Amino acid sequence: MTRLPRDVTGAALARALGKLGYVVVRQTGSHIRLTRESPSEHHLTIPNHDPIKIGTLSAILRDVAGQVGISREQLIETLSL
Repeated sequence: MTRLPRDVTGAALARALGKLGYVVVRQTGSHIRLTRESPSEHHLTIPNHDPIKIGTLSAILRDVAGQVGISREQLIETLSL
């Protein structure tokens, strides 16, 4: 199992998720809302914290990996986190 990075910020994660087609729709306070239109619509809210807590990051990556259809380890490599 690949170890999760401990120093990922919300802004860096939002930029990295752009590689998978996620776009920032809005930011309210300290949360960033992302949407991916294809192949199916998926909405994601991530905290704009520095750094994101490990449990929160793990849940976000698990959600995105399930949506994209790859393992969490492959997702971490793809995003270069």
